[in-house]
Amino acid sequence: MQTDMKKKLSKKNKDPHVKRLHNYYQRTGFYMFIWESIKKAFWPAVVIAILVFVFNKYVYNINDGLQKMTETFSRPSLLITFFISETILGLVPPEIFIAWSKKTSTPLLNVAILAVLSYLGGITAYFLGKTSLKIKSIKQYLEVKMADHLKNTKKWGGLLILVGALLPLPFAISCLTAGMIRYPIKNVIIFGLFRFLRFAIYAWAIFSVVS
Repeated sequence: MQTDMKKKLSKKNKDPHVKRLHNYYQRTGFYMFIWESIKKAFWPAVVIAILVFVFNKYVYNINDGLQKMTETFSRPSLLITFFISETILGLVPPEIFIAWSKKTSTPLLNVAILAVLSYLGGITAYFLGKTSLKIKSIKQYLEVKMADHLKNTKKWGGLLILVGALLPLPFAISCLTAGMIRYPIKNVIIFGLFRFLRFAIYAWAIFSVVS
């Protein structure tokens, strides 16, 4: 009985906090930002999917290309390239590397390694962002080019890291700006763990398509 009462009181204490957070994110435009980001990512993703389908059917078999990629480049060189990409603003879509991993002899192991490298790439980007503030020219350049992202990270903090980890938005950019505003590394490490969930979902989807 006493335990039930404690649970009810705890729930009542949490509800106002959750409501305040909801009101804050609504007022500051966080939900609209997420919606706009999803919309921006949706149509390019649809166009890319159509182009990939047409290219695969009428121009060149992608499975053959991935197989050739596996045979031409060494595993370490591909993993190093991926880590660099995931550290420097996510230059190459990770989906390409996930598809590559399907053609290897140990696909699940390679996807797990890719997820770890992507996560570590984000953490590295955080420290690059933090260090960049010591170089005046780089600091000024980044503050101009990434002004909106810096402003949003200051407002929404960890949730923006979470969004970068899960959605098709550059995870490295979220972590880089978190470093630039000196957002607590502990929170980046915790929220960044959702990156592993994204890789699991994408691997399941891509493995269903790539033979």
